[in-house]
Amino acid sequence: MNDAPAPSETPAGSAPPPLFRERLLPGPGAWVAAFGLGVIVAVTVLPLAPLVAPGAGVLVAAAVVVTLVATAPVVEVTDDELRAGPARVPVSMLGGVEPIFSAEEMRTALGPELDARAYVCLRSWARTGLKVGLRDPLDPTPYWLVSTRRPDELADALVQAGAAS
Repeated sequence: MNDAPAPSETPAGSAPPPLFRERLLPGPGAWVAAFGLGVIVAVTVLPLAPLVAPGAGVLVAAAVVVTLVATAPVVEVTDDELRAGPARVPVSMLGGVEPIFSAEEMRTALGPELDARAYVCLRSWARTGLKVGLRDPLDPTPYWLVSTRRPDELADALVQAGAAS
C-alpha cells in the first residue's frame, strides 16, 4: 500500500506550485561574453604566470556566470502574490493587466509614457513585458512595469490569480 500523496495533491505545510515563474537570465550573448572575458584574462596573465593563466581565466568566467545568475530577478505569480525581483504585492491589490508584446511598445512604456513613481523590474535582454496597475490607495506607485519573455503567460497567470483583466 502506497501512502504517498497523489501528484496533484500538495503535502501539508508546503506551498502550492506557482502559477507562473520565470528567472530573467541573460541571453546567449552574455554567456559568450563571460567566456570571452575569461579568455582575455587568461591571455593577459599568460606572459606573467603561464601556469596560473588558465585557472585565472576559468575563475573570472565562473565569477561572471555566478554573478549573472545571482542577479537575475525572478518573476513569479502565486495564488495570492506577484513577485518581481525583491518586490512583492498581493494579487488583491492589482488592477488592470496589460501585456507588452514588442520591443517598441516596451521602449515607449519606459520612455515617454513612464510615470516616475512606477516600480520597474527591467532586464534589457527581455524586450517584452507587462504593465499591471495597482489599486492600493496607500501606495503612491501607480503601476508595475515588469520584463518577461512570456507576457501573455504572465498576464494569464495574474488574471487566474484574481487580478483585474
